[in-house]
Amino acid sequence: MSLKAILFDFNGVIINDERIHLQLIDEILIQENLQPQKVKERQASLGRSDRACFQELFANRGRVVSEEYLTQLLRRKAEAYVLELEKLEKLPIYPGVEDLIYQARSQHLKLAIVSGALHQEIKLVLERAKLAEYFSVIVAGDDITTSKPQPDGYLLALTRLNQEYPDLNLQPQECLAIEDTPAGIQAARHAQMQVLGVANTYPFHMLQRCCNWTVDYLTELELERVQQVFSGKEPQPTASEC
Repeated sequence: MSLKAILFDFNGVIINDERIHLQLIDEILIQENLQPQKVKERQASLGRSDRACFQELFANRGRVVSEEYLTQLLRRKAEAYVLELEKLEKLPIYPGVEDLIYQARSQHLKLAIVSGALHQEIKLVLERAKLAEYFSVIVAGDDITTSKPQPDGYLLALTRLNQEYPDLNLQPQECLAIEDTPAGIQAARHAQMQVLGVANTYPFHMLQRCCNWTVDYLTELELERVQQVFSGKEPQPTASEC
């Protein structure tokens, strides 16, 4: 077995924009004459798709919304997200992302993104950061009806990578997922992938017990060592459930 692909989460792994998302969700709730998120709700929303978050937030406040109206809310948030990014002179891309992409490409690893964010949001960031050309597969929140911690996004990315590269014969055990939240970690593990946890959103010790590898920053990742584990040259790191 060898490492063939790296699958990145997006918010909290590639771009430091969780604060923006939480702010925009609160703004929409207030516009809908509803209470903003409580602390526990904010924590629960991290790593999940906007659709799943809004469904739960509205239900918690006694409101039932149709799929059509929910889609309108998602569009409103996506448009507001674009406006927020336009205010920034430089995007808050996490240190180490570009270097890791360079390392992975130099070793002929395939790259994909698996996120609950919408395509519109992901493509905007990748294009502005000049990273779009490196990701042949993007699975976004508008591609699937479920949300992390369900594994559907990762499984769809696996299928699309195999369609993009018919000779790859990619298996879940040949993928490394990079995640920053328990929901994302669980999704990747349910898809039978090994997981690197990066402590951008949750403390190191919370991620360490449920990931195969954990780092404080992506700049600390030793990709060659990870590859040695995949190839069987080093012991397999263990992980328990989050």
